[in-house]
Amino acid sequence: MTEPNPQPATRDRTAAIFVVTALGAFMASLDLSIVNIAFPALQRSFPHDKLGTISWVITGYAIAFGALLVVTGRTADRLGARRVFFTGLGVFCAASAICGIAPSLVLLIVGRVAQGLGAAAMLPASLGLLLASVPLAKRTVTVAKWAGVGALAVATGPTLGALLVTAGGWRWVFYVNVPIGAAAWVAGRVVLPRTTPDSSKSAPDYLGALLVCVALGALVLGLTQGPTWGWSTPGTIGCIVAAVVVGSGFALRCARHPEPVLDLTLFTSRTFSVANSAMVLYAIGFFGMLLGNILFLQHVWHYSVVDAGLAVTPGPFVVACVSSSAGKLANRIGFRTVLLCGSGVLSVGLLLYAVRVGVRPDYAGVWLPSTVLIGLGIGLTFPVLGATAVSSLAPERFSVGSAVNQTARQVGGAVGVALLVVILGSSSAVPALSSFRHLWEFAAAMAVLSGLVCCLLPRRSVSNPTASVVAAPATAAAR
Repeated sequence: MTEPNPQPATRDRTAAIFVVTALGAFMASLDLSIVNIAFPALQRSFPHDKLGTISWVITGYAIAFGALLVVTGRTADRLGARRVFFTGLGVFCAASAICGIAPSLVLLIVGRVAQGLGAAAMLPASLGLLLASVPLAKRTVTVAKWAGVGALAVATGPTLGALLVTAGGWRWVFYVNVPIGAAAWVAGRVVLPRTTPDSSKSAPDYLGALLVCVALGALVLGLTQGPTWGWSTPGTIGCIVAAVVVGSGFALRCARHPEPVLDLTLFTSRTFSVANSAMVLYAIGFFGMLLGNILFLQHVWHYSVVDAGLAVTPGPFVVACVSSSAGKLANRIGFRTVLLCGSGVLSVGLLLYAVRVGVRPDYAGVWLPSTVLIGLGIGLTFPVLGATAVSSLAPERFSVGSAVNQTARQVGGAVGVALLVVILGSSSAVPALSSFRHLWEFAAAMAVLSGLVCCLLPRRSVSNPTASVVAAPATAAAR
């Protein structure tokens, strides 16, 4: 994304700009994890709806967020990052309020899709505004701190969500965004720099963005409703066929549009293609595991929402601690070795869940050691995959390459949650322990498959420091 025209900024003004833009990253990242902890409460509030339908509260956000990142980033270039940031912030906060008051599941899902749109607008625009406010020499440290705020949001999401659900119910995991957003709005109107629109740029491919949303939506709908409708019914088959047809139309449009949603020429880079393919596979297992663990702890071990939130919190904190060292290690020994090690460690941790976890709670002896191991594996892979994806690109293509990588992450996440429904079943009954074991085995298989794909990376490719800076926000947002 092209940076806004920089304006001179004092240290105090730069600090204020950092706070405002970091708040945007905090909210977008928080909603990637905080809703998971509220999912069992949503099931109780909508007892007549199947798991596959309720799962759209998560997948609707992921599809909109991931599919629209590139388009909103280019819109920020064309109309000005400040304008797009405030538009995204307003949409996100209004959608959060709608989710909070939603009397029906349909309206809640619509609100979540709108939240995804707002988050997709906020994230690239906030990064552009931040980069414009600091000297080049300080950008690496500043953006690392900004990305760290996103990582902190994801790490604290389960605990914060658990406290909010316990205190006021699941609606408060959405209401919490409103005061945070209002503070960012008021402060931002004062401190954020004015940006100059670039009307010479071509309009982004908004129709292409719609096509990819429809294709992904059809695919996820077919997967989530397959257990209920039947895999051979016209509805399920129609969804899968529609996903293939619309997806093919999207690919054709990307090949012809001057400002495509997905720049197909990026995939001429072997490293870029391999890293994004590995990311999709990795995210399928990872996001399925995230929601599955919350469901297991509350439904099988009968943990309270607070206990479940605290139980999963160590994992994200391990990720946050390991990520920085993983990037430095990749600089020394290469991407491929680190990614293979990380995928291996993650798969071992997941298999320990499948083999050792039983119906009787044993947090200290079974769950915690496996969670720490899984956190170590994630910390060695997610940030390195993000940097790998853009490392072979020219500097002027880092931003769009990073956005495509984050899109791959969210697409994999949406598919992963859909497949969770297939594995656990779409009925309202509590899944058996064997179903959760199948889920953990599936997630482990995805980690192994992702690692095998990473074997196709060049042996000694190493991290580009500039690429790592650009990839950092995407990494934080996806943990």
